[in-house]
Amino acid sequence: PSVISSEEQTEGQRSTLECSTPYVCPWSDIVLHWEGYDPQVSEVSSHVQLDTSGVGHQVNLTSSFSWKDHSKKLLCEVSHGSRKASTEVVLRVRHAPKDTRVSLSPSSGNIGVGDAVTLSCEVASSHPPVAGYHWYKDGVAMGTERVLALQSVRREDHGQYHCEARNALGAGVSPPVTLRVFSAEISASPATEVREGTATTLSCDVPGREGHPEELTYTWYKNGMWLKEGPTHTLFFPAVAASDAGYYSCQVANSQGNDTAQAISLSVTYPPRIPTLTLFQETQGGRLVIIRCTVDSHPPATLAIDHDGTVLATSSAQVALHQRLGVTASRNSLRLEIRDAGPRDGGKYGCTASNVHGNASATKVLVIRAAELLIQPSAEVPEGTAVTLTCVGTGDKEEELLYTWYRNSRRLQESSFPTLEFPSVRGDDAGAFQCQVRSRNGSDTSEAVPLRVLYPPRQPVLSSFLQSQGGRLGIIQCSVESDPESSLTLRRGDNVIACTRGCPQATNPRVHVTRSYNSLKVEIRHVVVEDEGIYVCQAGNTQGSARAAVDFWA
Repeated sequence: PSVISSEEQTEGQRSTLECSTPYVCPWSDIVLHWEGYDPQVSEVSSHVQLDTSGVGHQVNLTSSFSWKDHSKKLLCEVSHGSRKASTEVVLRVRHAPKDTRVSLSPSSGNIGVGDAVTLSCEVASSHPPVAGYHWYKDGVAMGTERVLALQSVRREDHGQYHCEARNALGAGVSPPVTLRVFSAEISASPATEVREGTATTLSCDVPGREGHPEELTYTWYKNGMWLKEGPTHTLFFPAVAASDAGYYSCQVANSQGNDTAQAISLSVTYPPRIPTLTLFQETQGGRLVIIRCTVDSHPPATLAIDHDGTVLATSSAQVALHQRLGVTASRNSLRLEIRDAGPRDGGKYGCTASNVHGNASATKVLVIRAAELLIQPSAEVPEGTAVTLTCVGTGDKEEELLYTWYRNSRRLQESSFPTLEFPSVRGDDAGAFQCQVRSRNGSDTSEAVPLRVLYPPRQPVLSSFLQSQGGRLGIIQCSVESDPESSLTLRRGDNVIACTRGCPQATNPRVHVTRSYNSLKVEIRHVVVEDEGIYVCQAGNTQGSARAAVDFWA
């Protein structure tokens, strides 16, 4: 048979295919028919011509073909019994791109920032072939290649993607595919810097958190230390406190892995607390008063130090300074030095701290003595050193002053000389010294200044005692005078019986040792003959050593 049809059919349009033979056999069982078509959408008609104008048999197939019929084979067949002859027709159905979809790679696991991702626009069928592609993210056009390659994914790449494939007959649009970028990020509301007492929320989010296909777990950290863990993505402070300030980070986890957000700094501002005001007097090498004011506040406070209401120094601007004054300012700290200080510098000192949130102040009274005591070369010297104590007064230099010296509150001497000298100081000279300065206008007494004299151990006092009542108990005790404290060691022959430090514990259960300052006591229970002998006590410190011996007989 012969077939007449269009080269191509168009989807949705009806077309007719003609199958015919140039002969007719009315009285035989020759059959001409079509095979391979869908009878539900097709019609078949037959026509026989047998006259003087011509002879022939024609079977027409009229159908509306779909894109699924493209490349489908139809047969026009003539058969006579078991003998058959046929002609094949391959359908060419013109249609727009069909079954358009997006293929995402990688298709499993978390996609993180910096990962490489490809989205491919795939079409099940298109005739003629696809002429162009268009990509859209959240409805916004963004590319015209079949494959959309994201070499290094950003957090902003999260969203819904779909593609459109076009040919001359139309376009095929894919369903949207969500590219989930698993990237944690912290935000603060109302801001990362808030005033103390403000309700503040920190939120840890991954893009598309609300529509995420599985449950997420959030772990919060403050300054690198674990804080809390659970399904809640927020950290809420009903009234944020200064102690809540710090660096916060969070880790978000699902069954595929986890991601940690970059830490953010939560800054809490607050007014100055009560300032700390410190007054210090230095007399060695000159009369110096140091006034230091520190405060806790955020933002930093402006500090001002005043004396009886007169501002002497500020941290923000220079004030006219007297040549005796020196000022050092740093963050939330102000230091004022007063050189050659005298009674006129005594009185009430105040420190005021202020920032945009408020202010606070503190006061202290400075009492400056008219008399000060200096020890040279030092307040701590070895025995034998020449030591000079000088009483410094602030009276009129033309006026004759009278000086009275005290040690441990006991009067030593009185003279018109402001010094007390020890040409070769001894341990017995140590103590707390004071001087009193008297003039026509009255008197003033210095603060007590300790003089420490370092000396080697004196001859140890070593005693022994034997008690027979209630069991034989021997007691050997060694004590010594020295400064600094001495190390005491008790020996019998070459054997160390006990010491105050640096030797092992006594292993003899009959021996009990008691240690105290510059003293060592040894008790020997159930004394036997072997305990008899000469016991030697040796004392030593950084200044020297001494020893003593005693006979112990049972």
